[in-house]
Amino acid sequence: MFIELDLQSETPIYAQLVDQIVEGIASGALQPGDPLPSVRRLAEDLGINLHTVNKSYNLLKQEGFLQVHRKKGVIVQPDGMPGVTEAFEEKLRQQLRSLAAAAAVRGMTEEAFAQESRSVYRNTITNRGGEQR
Repeated sequence: MFIELDLQSETPIYAQLVDQIVEGIASGALQPGDPLPSVRRLAEDLGINLHTVNKSYNLLKQEGFLQVHRKKGVIVQPDGMPGVTEAFEEKLRQQLRSLAAAAAVRGMTEEAFAQESRSVYRNTITNRGGEQR
């Protein structure tokens, strides 16, 4: 699994880790049932605190992206990903509202914002074979 963290970013490390794992699932790089490194192993590999990895894994477990087994360890949810809920839609609206406001302040048009959003979405879900999932 390829994770690249920006230790100078204002985005917390645990949030970067969560985002990259979700992106890996969305792109198909991580498949249902795929094992992830243990908390200790990933922390050691990335050179970060194990509590940071643990926080990320717990958030992903709560959101339904991961399962934690005593014998199997941490795996990508094998029983299907969580669906769109009202809570998710509200979180999405809040994040989009903030991004749209920043774009508008910088002079970006609505169409340019929409086009960039479409482009990011399509690039995120395009798997290695070039097909959309």
